[in-house]
Amino acid sequence: MNKKFFIIFAFISLPIILFTLLVNKKNKFLNNLYFDSPFLFVRKKQCKNYDYLLNKSLDDSFSVSIIDEGGNIISEYNSNKLRIPASNLKLISTGYVIDKYNPYDSLNTSLLKDSKANLYLIGSGDPDLSLKDINNLIKIKNINKYTNLYIVEVNDDIQWPEGWTYNDKLYNYGAPITTLAINSNQNNYIDNYYLKNYIYNKLIENNPNSKINITILNYKNSLKRSLRSFKEIKSNTILSFVTLANSESHNFTAESLFKNASRSWQENDYTKLYNWLFFRGLPVQGIIINDASGLSRSNKITTKLISTFLYKMRFNRNFKSYNSSLSILGVRGTLSNKLRNSNISGKFFGKTGTLSNVFSLSGYLYKKNKTYIISIIQNSNKVDVNRTFKLLSDIYKLDNCV
Repeated sequence: MNKKFFIIFAFISLPIILFTLLVNKKNKFLNNLYFDSPFLFVRKKQCKNYDYLLNKSLDDSFSVSIIDEGGNIISEYNSNKLRIPASNLKLISTGYVIDKYNPYDSLNTSLLKDSKANLYLIGSGDPDLSLKDINNLIKIKNINKYTNLYIVEVNDDIQWPEGWTYNDKLYNYGAPITTLAINSNQNNYIDNYYLKNYIYNKLIENNPNSKINITILNYKNSLKRSLRSFKEIKSNTILSFVTLANSESHNFTAESLFKNASRSWQENDYTKLYNWLFFRGLPVQGIIINDASGLSRSNKITTKLISTFLYKMRFNRNFKSYNSSLSILGVRGTLSNKLRNSNISGKFFGKTGTLSNVFSLSGYLYKKNKTYIISIIQNSNKVDVNRTFKLLSDIYKLDNCV
């Protein structure tokens, strides 16, 4: 009986203790413990001035959520309605990535050997990978007279996530997601067969008397375990790629980062992202995630999820790096040309999202030494981008909660 009482008491008291310890938000260990916990400390607080602004400014095509730095939901409008988020989904997927990695880790493109001296070229989806890098990797003299080289790459049928349209695939922003991505996110991408011929010619050039056989092999996570490293090229840092994904909204980079962090190059499966959110107590009921970049029209999430995620992300051990990756209103990235000469310029760190019939804007608004988390999504055949930015500006001008 005493044991049961203790367990029940501990279960009830743990979130209260955590919340009490987190009030000053200075202990990084406790902050991250809270981030990883299944508890979410947010509560509704009535702010009539914020509610009035949303009600007079918006129609049913909008969803909005606003949370203050204390975890108070100070206003919301259709916040539980499932919407297509466009690139605002990158805020979540890059949060997953920055949580899994040290921000200064890198992605590696490797040439490996097996016990029979066969060579394997294995990439990690480095967005900056070039033919010059490949040439440096395969610049080998005095290889065996008979040499097999395997180019390891994902299957053709999983190079685009579900929901990417035929037209998407014709443009730079819809380039295939591959581990050896020469000219990443460009529609004139170099395919496996071009790469195969290029490598063959370079190897023959350096080893004219060798017989070289090059084969394209399907990617498997387990393959590297039986191989030893021979040569390697390191990419730029994970943080630089997270910044590219968020600030410049680079689709290929967002997808590549997620596939590396989740070890899912063999499949288009975003269950790990859903579960990661669920086990941190975030509101995932009914949501659909079919890619990491937000290009899929089948994605459906809520502003409540985005805003509570951004609120809880402030407790993550790598939040400073994450926050530094975002666009800055009037200053940098996809927000650089918006409200440049206004009072709000430089005071909103966030992310835009744009598809046909979709516009989204979410992030952190800094005003009067306080932080507000804002998420706005409009799904409509008459999307009004200016209306969204006017709303953001009006929120900035509002006094404290009344």
